[in-house]
Amino acid sequence: MSEDKGKRREGPSLNRMLITTMVLSALVTLGVAALLVNIFERKQEARTPFAEVVKLTDDISDPAEWGKNFPLQYDSYKRTVDMVRTRYGGSEAMPLAPPHADGQVVMSQSKIDEDPRLKTMWAGYAFSVDFREERGHAYMLFDQAHTRRVTEFNQPGTCLNCHASTYNIYKKLGDGDIMKGFDKMNAMPYQEAAKLADHPVSCIDCHQADSMKLRVTRPAFIEGIRAYKATQGIENYDVNTMASAQEMRTYVCGQCHVEYYFKGPEKRLTYPWLKGIKVDNILAYYDEVKFKDWNHKETGAPVLKAQHPEFEMYNQGIHARSGVACADCHMPYRREGGMKVSDHQVRSPMLNINRACQGCHHFPEQEMKDRVEQIQTRFFNARNIAMDALMALIADIKAAKEAGASDAELAAAQDFQRKAQFYLDFVEAENSTGFHAPQESMRVLTESVDFSRKGQVALRGVKGLRTAAFPASANVAAAANR
Repeated sequence: MSEDKGKRREGPSLNRMLITTMVLSALVTLGVAALLVNIFERKQEARTPFAEVVKLTDDISDPAEWGKNFPLQYDSYKRTVDMVRTRYGGSEAMPLAPPHADGQVVMSQSKIDEDPRLKTMWAGYAFSVDFREERGHAYMLFDQAHTRRVTEFNQPGTCLNCHASTYNIYKKLGDGDIMKGFDKMNAMPYQEAAKLADHPVSCIDCHQADSMKLRVTRPAFIEGIRAYKATQGIENYDVNTMASAQEMRTYVCGQCHVEYYFKGPEKRLTYPWLKGIKVDNILAYYDEVKFKDWNHKETGAPVLKAQHPEFEMYNQGIHARSGVACADCHMPYRREGGMKVSDHQVRSPMLNINRACQGCHHFPEQEMKDRVEQIQTRFFNARNIAMDALMALIADIKAAKEAGASDAELAAAQDFQRKAQFYLDFVEAENSTGFHAPQESMRVLTESVDFSRKGQVALRGVKGLRTAAFPASANVAAAANR
């Protein structure tokens, strides 16, 4: 009897174990199935990254139309209106008085108000009248159209190349040939060319409509990079067929973020890279072709205005040598479901450290921020020393000129001013505050100071200059002790 009772007790227990096992197996099976479905869906998302709402063609410049197919990218593109300042870059909103007729009520702050020495450096040139902090791509066309450099000075259509969506403008002006259209737009007055522009930089300026493949659409870069590659022994370089996908993530930015000049009476936009892309190479090229932007109002020196050579300076830095592209830091990828989306807000990495920096640098955000700001602070202090040295040279040349020194007596000092000013302006106009290439930036500033010193030495004995004391050079010593 006792054995039968034991067997009867084992029966229900065994059944419960079987039921539990079956339930757990079913749950595991459902979990695995759900995981596989999720993986499949994510793979499908990655395989089909967008739904074609509209048919995009090579004639559509409006980014809103592209946004119908690529809403995630377009949403971040629209956020380029954000005005957020980092310690050494970006811009806060400053009220306009009175507001512009088109409804704009704010502008970025004036750099020449922040540092009046810039007025002296650019004396006699349009930049001494109006030069402001940079804002996002959303403002690039508006800010150019409303700067006093355009409203109060006659400018060529060439200026529009880097401030508007120009690909279809080139095509229309050139009957489908962007090179011919480029030449025609360069020769037009700015106000006439501006009537053709509807948008700031747009999707079509960097992407092929049928495949979304990156492409370069700016003729000046196509020609400039061909000339630069030739200095490396690569002849007939075609950027759109010979560049790698990773290189293109830099080249599409380098279309505009470069040093340039307007060549000849037709004002043809030209990138001065025939000898290389370092500041030394570019100055040597300008000297060879005897180019100057203007004669300095106070000294008479034939001087140059550097533009925004981020591409050239980035190429001297560790990130370029490591194969890191502009987009890796300024447009880092983010995950949206199963898709990897490039952030089109295009902003300072200091405003997006987690995605822009920490994928490679495994340190806390605050440490990364502190490292960058230390580099920038050292650069900014050295920049101020170079600026004071240039002010001293300009003051001495001006004093000698007013005392009656001849052009021949001033020529050597004026040439050193040209060099000192261009080297300083090259890294001043480059918008990373020395971060893109810290060692190269400090080298350039050091040479700028040396050119200013040599310019003052060249004035020894020149009529009217109190060379014994170098009166203006006290500013340099004061800056060094700051």
